[in-house]
Amino acid sequence: MIHELKKIILQAKVNQDKGLKNALVTVVDLDGSSYRKPGVRMLISEDSKMIGAISGGCVEKEILVRSKSVFDKNEPKIISYDGRYRLGCEGILYILIEPFFISSEFYENFLDSISNRESLKIATLFTKEDDAIGNFGTQIVFQNLKQFSFSKTFDYDSKNKLYSFKQNLNPTFNLLIIGAEHDSVKLCEMAALLGWQVDIITSVKDPKDKSTFPGANSVIGSNAEMIDFSNVDSNTGIVIMNHSYVQDLKYLLKLVDEKPSYLGVLGSVKRRDRMFNDLFEYNSKISEVFLESIFTPAGLNIGAETPEEISISILSEILSIIKIKKL
Repeated sequence: MIHELKKIILQAKVNQDKGLKNALVTVVDLDGSSYRKPGVRMLISEDSKMIGAISGGCVEKEILVRSKSVFDKNEPKIISYDGRYRLGCEGILYILIEPFFISSEFYENFLDSISNRESLKIATLFTKEDDAIGNFGTQIVFQNLKQFSFSKTFDYDSKNKLYSFKQNLNPTFNLLIIGAEHDSVKLCEMAALLGWQVDIITSVKDPKDKSTFPGANSVIGSNAEMIDFSNVDSNTGIVIMNHSYVQDLKYLLKLVDEKPSYLGVLGSVKRRDRMFNDLFEYNSKISEVFLESIFTPAGLNIGAETPEEISISILSEILSIIKIKKL
Protein backbone atom coordinates (compact mmCIF):
# COMPACT_ATOMS: atom_id res chain seq x y z
CA MET A 1 0.00 0.00 0.00
CA ILE A 2 1.44 3.33 -1.05
CA HIS A 3 0.29 5.14 2.09
CA GLU A 4 2.36 2.71 4.20
CA LEU A 5 5.39 3.35 2.01
CA LYS A 6 4.82 7.10 2.34
CA LYS A 7 4.89 6.90 6.15
CA ILE A 8 8.08 4.87 5.99
CA ILE A 9 9.85 7.28 3.64
CA LEU A 10 8.81 10.39 5.55
CA GLN A 11 10.02 8.91 8.84
CA ALA A 12 13.23 7.62 7.26
CA LYS A 13 13.98 11.15 6.05
CA VAL A 14 13.44 12.51 9.58
CA ASN A 15 15.75 9.84 11.01
CA GLN A 16 18.37 10.47 8.35
CA ASP A 17 18.35 14.21 9.05
CA LYS A 18 19.07 13.34 12.70
CA GLY A 19 22.08 11.29 11.65
CA LEU A 20 20.43 7.90 12.19
CA LYS A 21 20.81 4.98 9.80
CA ASN A 22 17.68 3.23 8.51
CA ALA A 23 16.89 -0.28 7.34
CA LEU A 24 13.96 -1.17 5.10
CA VAL A 25 12.26 -4.48 5.85
CA THR A 26 10.21 -6.14 3.10
CA VAL A 27 8.38 -9.46 2.95
CA VAL A 28 9.49 -10.66 -0.48
CA ASP A 29 8.09 -14.19 -0.60
CA LEU A 30 5.86 -16.62 1.24
CA ASP A 31 5.57 -20.40 1.26
CA GLY A 32 2.12 -21.27 2.59
CA SER A 33 -0.09 -18.71 4.32
CA SER A 34 0.51 -15.80 6.64
CA TYR A 35 -1.24 -12.85 8.30
CA ARG A 36 0.18 -10.41 5.72
CA LYS A 37 1.42 -11.00 2.18
CA PRO A 38 4.58 -10.23 0.17
CA GLY A 39 4.99 -6.50 -0.42
CA VAL A 40 4.38 -5.34 3.16
CA ARG A 41 7.15 -3.21 4.63
CA MET A 42 8.39 -1.67 7.83
CA LEU A 43 11.21 0.68 8.84
CA ILE A 44 13.82 0.13 11.53
CA SER A 45 16.06 2.98 12.62
CA GLU A 46 19.46 2.69 14.23
CA ASP A 47 17.95 3.54 17.64
CA SER A 48 15.71 0.42 17.37
CA LYS A 49 12.49 2.30 16.69
CA MET A 50 10.08 0.81 14.16
CA ILE A 51 7.43 2.22 11.82
CA GLY A 52 4.90 -0.13 10.24
CA ALA A 53 4.53 -3.88 10.71
CA ILE A 54 4.84 -7.00 8.59
CA SER A 55 2.78 -9.24 10.86
CA GLY A 56 0.39 -9.06 13.77
CA GLY A 57 3.36 -8.18 15.97
CA CYS A 58 5.00 -11.56 16.45
CA VAL A 59 7.84 -11.35 13.90
CA GLU A 60 9.01 -7.80 14.50
CA LYS A 61 11.09 -8.46 17.63
CA GLU A 62 13.19 -11.10 15.88
CA ILE A 63 13.68 -8.84 12.86
CA LEU A 64 14.87 -6.09 15.17
CA VAL A 65 17.53 -8.40 16.62
CA ARG A 66 18.60 -9.76 13.25
CA SER A 67 18.82 -6.30 11.67
CA LYS A 68 21.84 -5.41 13.83
CA SER A 69 24.34 -6.78 11.29
CA VAL A 70 22.75 -4.67 8.53
CA PHE A 71 23.49 -1.53 10.52
CA ASP A 72 26.96 -2.72 11.58
CA LYS A 73 28.17 -3.90 8.16
CA ASN A 74 25.90 -1.86 5.86
CA GLU A 75 25.03 -5.09 3.99
CA PRO A 76 21.57 -6.35 3.03
CA LYS A 77 20.47 -9.77 4.20
CA ILE A 78 17.65 -12.23 3.68
CA ILE A 79 16.15 -14.04 6.64
CA SER A 80 13.39 -16.62 6.81
CA TYR A 81 10.77 -16.97 9.51
CA ASP A 82 8.96 -20.29 9.87
CA GLY A 83 5.60 -19.58 11.46
CA ARG A 84 4.56 -23.24 11.46
CA TYR A 85 6.54 -24.00 14.59
CA ARG A 86 6.37 -20.66 16.37
CA LEU A 87 2.95 -19.21 15.61
CA GLY A 88 0.77 -21.98 14.29
CA CYS A 89 0.62 -20.21 10.92
CA GLU A 90 1.08 -22.38 7.86
CA GLY A 91 3.76 -20.32 6.20
CA ILE A 92 7.43 -19.47 5.85
CA LEU A 93 8.21 -15.79 5.35
CA TYR A 94 11.26 -14.62 3.39
CA ILE A 95 12.24 -11.16 4.55
CA LEU A 96 14.73 -8.70 3.10
CA ILE A 97 16.46 -6.29 5.46
CA GLU A 98 18.41 -3.69 3.48
CA PRO A 99 20.25 -0.42 4.18
CA PHE A 100 17.85 2.42 3.42
CA PHE A 101 19.49 5.67 2.35
CA ILE A 102 17.24 8.32 0.77
CA SER A 103 18.88 10.73 -1.66
CA SER A 104 17.53 14.24 -2.10
CA GLU A 105 16.67 13.49 -5.72
CA PHE A 106 14.68 10.39 -4.76
CA TYR A 107 12.85 12.25 -2.01
CA GLU A 108 11.82 15.06 -4.37
CA ASN A 109 10.64 12.59 -7.01
CA PHE A 110 8.66 10.62 -4.46
CA LEU A 111 6.88 13.69 -3.09
CA ASP A 112 6.09 14.86 -6.63
CA SER A 113 4.73 11.42 -7.49
CA ILE A 114 2.47 11.40 -4.43
CA SER A 115 1.28 14.94 -5.10
CA ASN A 116 0.50 14.15 -8.75
CA ARG A 117 -1.23 10.88 -7.79
CA GLU A 118 1.04 8.77 -9.98
CA SER A 119 1.67 5.06 -9.71
CA LEU A 120 5.15 3.63 -9.25
CA LYS A 121 6.88 0.31 -9.82
CA ILE A 122 8.95 -1.57 -7.27
CA ALA A 123 11.26 -4.50 -7.97
CA THR A 124 13.23 -6.41 -5.31
CA LEU A 125 15.96 -9.02 -5.81
CA PHE A 126 16.40 -11.75 -3.21
CA THR A 127 17.19 -15.40 -2.55
CA LYS A 128 15.13 -17.94 -0.63
CA GLU A 129 17.63 -18.69 2.10
CA ASP A 130 18.07 -17.85 5.75
CA ASP A 131 20.66 -15.34 6.95
CA ALA A 132 22.01 -14.89 3.42
CA ILE A 133 24.08 -11.86 2.39
CA GLY A 134 24.41 -10.85 -1.25
CA ASN A 135 23.36 -8.52 -4.03
CA PHE A 136 19.86 -8.02 -2.65
CA GLY A 137 17.85 -4.81 -2.72
CA THR A 138 14.99 -2.72 -4.00
CA GLN A 139 14.62 -0.50 -7.02
CA ILE A 140 11.80 2.04 -7.47
CA VAL A 141 10.82 3.37 -10.89
CA PHE A 142 8.66 6.49 -11.20
CA GLN A 143 6.39 7.39 -14.10
CA ASN A 144 9.07 9.76 -15.38
CA LEU A 145 11.21 6.60 -15.70
CA LYS A 146 13.75 7.73 -13.10
CA GLN A 147 15.13 4.76 -11.18
CA PHE A 148 16.43 4.67 -7.61
CA SER A 149 17.83 2.09 -5.22
CA PHE A 150 18.76 2.62 -1.57
CA SER A 151 22.19 1.04 -1.21
CA LYS A 152 25.37 2.01 -3.06
CA THR A 153 26.41 -1.66 -3.26
CA PHE A 154 23.17 -2.90 -4.86
CA ASP A 155 23.22 -3.60 -8.61
CA TYR A 156 19.76 -4.37 -9.96
CA ASP A 157 21.07 -5.32 -13.41
CA SER A 158 23.06 -8.19 -11.91
CA LYS A 159 20.25 -10.73 -11.42
CA ASN A 160 22.21 -13.99 -11.55
CA LYS A 161 20.36 -16.81 -9.79
CA LEU A 162 18.16 -14.41 -7.85
CA TYR A 163 14.42 -14.23 -7.42
CA SER A 164 12.55 -11.03 -8.28
CA PHE A 165 9.49 -9.66 -6.50
CA LYS A 166 7.65 -6.93 -8.42
CA GLN A 167 4.88 -4.57 -7.40
CA ASN A 168 2.84 -1.82 -9.01
CA LEU A 169 1.64 0.65 -6.39
CA ASN A 170 -1.35 2.73 -7.40
CA PRO A 171 -1.99 6.21 -6.01
CA THR A 172 -3.68 6.50 -2.64
CA PHE A 173 -7.44 6.04 -2.87
CA ASN A 174 -9.14 9.44 -2.99
CA LEU A 175 -12.37 9.99 -1.06
CA LEU A 176 -14.28 13.13 -1.99
CA ILE A 177 -16.82 14.12 0.67
CA ILE A 178 -19.42 16.67 -0.37
CA GLY A 179 -20.85 18.16 2.82
CA ALA A 180 -19.55 19.65 6.03
CA GLU A 181 -21.80 18.54 8.88
CA HIS A 182 -20.71 16.53 11.93
CA ASP A 183 -21.10 13.17 10.18
CA SER A 184 -18.77 14.39 7.40
CA VAL A 185 -16.11 15.17 9.99
CA LYS A 186 -16.31 11.64 11.40
CA LEU A 187 -16.20 10.08 7.93
CA CYS A 188 -13.12 12.16 7.12
CA GLU A 189 -11.34 11.13 10.31
CA MET A 190 -11.97 7.43 9.81
CA ALA A 191 -11.12 7.44 6.10
CA ALA A 192 -7.82 9.16 6.88
CA LEU A 193 -7.00 6.32 9.29
CA LEU A 194 -7.23 3.97 6.29
CA GLY A 195 -4.53 6.03 4.60
CA TRP A 196 -6.90 7.51 2.04
CA GLN A 197 -6.56 11.00 0.61
CA VAL A 198 -9.67 12.83 1.79
CA ASP A 199 -10.88 16.02 0.12
CA ILE A 200 -13.86 17.98 1.43
CA ILE A 201 -16.26 20.25 -0.45
CA THR A 202 -18.20 22.56 1.84
CA SER A 203 -20.88 25.13 1.03
CA VAL A 204 -19.55 28.36 -0.42
CA LYS A 205 -21.98 30.14 1.92
CA ASP A 206 -20.56 28.37 4.98
CA PRO A 207 -16.89 27.66 4.19
CA LYS A 208 -14.74 25.74 6.67
CA ASP A 209 -11.03 24.97 6.87
CA LYS A 210 -8.83 21.95 7.56
CA SER A 211 -8.91 22.56 11.31
CA THR A 212 -12.50 21.30 11.26
CA PHE A 213 -11.60 18.10 9.41
CA PRO A 214 -8.73 16.15 11.01
CA GLY A 215 -6.87 14.15 8.38
CA ALA A 216 -8.23 16.06 5.37
CA ASN A 217 -5.96 16.74 2.42
CA SER A 218 -8.00 19.78 1.35
CA VAL A 219 -11.16 21.66 2.30
CA ILE A 220 -12.72 24.04 -0.21
CA GLY A 221 -15.93 26.04 -0.32
CA SER A 222 -17.82 25.56 -3.57
CA ASN A 223 -21.11 24.52 -5.14
CA ALA A 224 -22.30 22.21 -7.91
CA GLU A 225 -22.17 24.96 -10.51
CA MET A 226 -18.55 25.89 -9.75
CA ILE A 227 -16.91 22.57 -8.92
CA ASP A 228 -14.66 20.79 -11.43
CA PHE A 229 -14.85 16.99 -11.39
CA SER A 230 -12.31 16.44 -14.17
CA ASN A 231 -9.88 14.73 -11.74
CA VAL A 232 -12.42 12.07 -10.75
CA ASP A 233 -11.21 8.64 -11.86
CA SER A 234 -11.58 4.95 -11.05
CA ASN A 235 -9.43 5.45 -7.95
CA THR A 236 -11.88 7.98 -6.49
CA GLY A 237 -14.92 7.51 -4.30
CA ILE A 238 -17.56 10.21 -3.73
CA VAL A 239 -19.99 10.52 -0.83
CA ILE A 240 -22.65 13.24 -1.05
CA MET A 241 -23.90 14.19 2.40
CA ASN A 242 -25.07 17.80 2.28
CA HIS A 243 -28.28 17.22 4.24
CA SER A 244 -29.85 19.31 1.50
CA TYR A 245 -32.00 17.54 -1.06
CA VAL A 246 -31.64 20.32 -3.64
CA GLN A 247 -27.83 20.44 -3.33
CA ASP A 248 -27.55 16.65 -3.51
CA LEU A 249 -29.63 16.64 -6.68
CA LYS A 250 -27.47 19.34 -8.27
CA TYR A 251 -24.26 17.44 -7.53
CA LEU A 252 -25.66 14.21 -8.97
CA LEU A 253 -26.63 16.00 -12.18
CA LYS A 254 -23.06 17.35 -12.40
CA LEU A 255 -21.66 13.82 -11.96
CA VAL A 256 -23.71 12.11 -14.67
CA ASP A 257 -20.73 11.71 -17.04
CA GLU A 258 -18.10 10.87 -14.39
CA LYS A 259 -17.05 7.35 -13.42
CA PRO A 260 -15.86 7.20 -9.81
CA SER A 261 -15.36 3.77 -8.30
CA TYR A 262 -18.05 4.58 -5.73
CA LEU A 263 -20.84 7.15 -5.63
CA GLY A 264 -22.93 7.25 -2.46
CA VAL A 265 -25.65 9.58 -1.26
CA LEU A 266 -26.81 9.84 2.34
CA GLY A 267 -30.56 9.51 2.86
CA SER A 268 -33.55 7.21 3.11
CA VAL A 269 -35.09 4.84 0.55
CA LYS A 270 -38.06 7.19 0.16
CA ARG A 271 -35.66 10.08 -0.53
CA ARG A 272 -33.81 7.93 -3.08
CA ASP A 273 -36.97 7.17 -5.06
CA ARG A 274 -37.91 10.83 -5.16
CA MET A 275 -34.37 11.77 -6.22
CA PHE A 276 -34.28 9.29 -9.09
CA ASN A 277 -37.60 10.58 -10.42
CA ASP A 278 -36.37 14.17 -10.24
CA LEU A 279 -33.11 13.27 -11.97
CA PHE A 280 -35.10 12.02 -14.95
CA GLU A 281 -37.15 15.19 -15.00
CA TYR A 282 -34.07 17.40 -15.14
CA ASN A 283 -32.14 15.16 -17.53
CA SER A 284 -34.20 12.71 -19.57
CA LYS A 285 -31.02 11.18 -21.04
CA ILE A 286 -29.79 9.83 -17.70
CA SER A 287 -29.13 6.12 -18.13
CA GLU A 288 -30.18 3.23 -15.93
CA VAL A 289 -26.48 2.41 -15.64
CA PHE A 290 -25.82 5.71 -13.91
CA LEU A 291 -28.73 5.29 -11.50
CA GLU A 292 -27.63 1.75 -10.67
CA SER A 293 -24.15 3.07 -9.88
CA ILE A 294 -25.50 5.27 -7.07
CA PHE A 295 -25.40 3.72 -3.60
CA THR A 296 -28.22 5.28 -1.64
CA PRO A 297 -28.85 5.02 1.20
CA ALA A 298 -25.03 5.06 1.38
CA GLY A 299 -23.46 2.40 3.59
CA LEU A 300 -24.00 -1.24 4.43
CA ASN A 301 -27.17 -1.99 6.35
CA ILE A 302 -25.70 -2.68 9.80
CA GLY A 303 -28.27 -0.71 11.79
CA ALA A 304 -25.92 2.26 12.09
CA GLU A 305 -27.23 5.21 14.11
CA THR A 306 -24.36 7.37 15.36
CA PRO A 307 -22.04 9.36 13.04
CA GLU A 308 -19.24 6.92 13.88
CA GLU A 309 -21.37 3.88 13.04
CA ILE A 310 -22.61 5.49 9.83
CA SER A 311 -18.99 6.19 8.84
CA ILE A 312 -18.06 2.54 9.43
CA SER A 313 -20.99 1.38 7.29
CA ILE A 314 -20.05 3.72 4.43
CA LEU A 315 -16.34 2.89 4.52
CA SER A 316 -17.13 -0.83 4.65
CA GLU A 317 -19.34 -0.52 1.59
CA ILE A 318 -16.65 1.41 -0.29
CA LEU A 319 -14.02 -1.17 0.63
CA SER A 320 -16.24 -4.02 -0.49
CA ILE A 321 -16.75 -2.33 -3.86
CA ILE A 322 -13.15 -1.35 -4.60
CA LYS A 323 -11.73 -4.68 -3.39
CA ILE A 324 -14.12 -6.63 -5.63
CA LYS A 325 -13.12 -4.49 -8.61
CA LYS A 326 -9.47 -5.43 -8.05
CA LEU A 327 -10.17 -9.17 -8.16
